[in-house]
Amino acid sequence: QVELVESGGGLVQAGGSLRLSCAASGTIFSRNDLGWYRQAPGKQRDLVAAITSGGSTDYADSVKGRFTISRDNDKDTVYLQMNTLKPEDTAVYYCNMKEDLGLRIGVLDYWGQGAQVTVSS
Repeated sequence: QVELVESGGGLVQAGGSLRLSCAASGTIFSRNDLGWYRQAPGKQRDLVAAITSGGSTDYADSVKGRFTISRDNDKDTVYLQMNTLKPEDTAVYYCNMKEDLGLRIGVLDYWGQGAQVTVSS
């Protein structure tokens, strides 16, 4: 059974930093593409950062230069380092994993339980 467990959320003042972690189990982690999404109250869930199995990364314009996504395939964990946080970064952050099981089954999406990040002004 595939499971994603997040940790590292919390309350921080504007300009501060937080690091989110997401540990996976029950999957061949190194083969999977990973991402971090966030959802603020009353808004849709949006992609914040993504990293492929090969290590290529992509970021939403709003976090470029401030957030860094990384992965440790030995620990089956993906990270999101968030620096220079702003009040508008306040949201629940979800890690996402895409497991490609081939053409017959397709790609399966898995989600972490969510981590609250609150940035005070």
